[in-house]
Amino acid sequence: MNKNEEDVTIPCNECQAGQMHRRFLTYFTWLDDELITVPDFPAWVCDVCGRREYDLHALSQLSLLLNPNAGRSPRRVRQPARAPETKKGSRASRPE
Repeated sequence: MNKNEEDVTIPCNECQAGQMHRRFLTYFTWLDDELITVPDFPAWVCDVCGRREYDLHALSQLSLLLNPNAGRSPRRVRQPARAPETKKGSRASRPE
């Protein structure tokens, strides 16, 4: 994180008094019956009330990694070929 990213703050929506600062925390979540911990996870933390909001981009990347289908190619259902459609009321042209 460079100096400019460190100085960025946003107002806290919870307490309306504090500022949210970007920090790196340990993120905890349950995956079925297993506790998963992720160190150095990006989050925004209020300096007054302590509210935490985890970085949405990092959460979506973590969700992809924890997906049971991660790394597998998607199953594709083959669609049967359909005959080309003709317009209603049109007749096939005949040679004269």
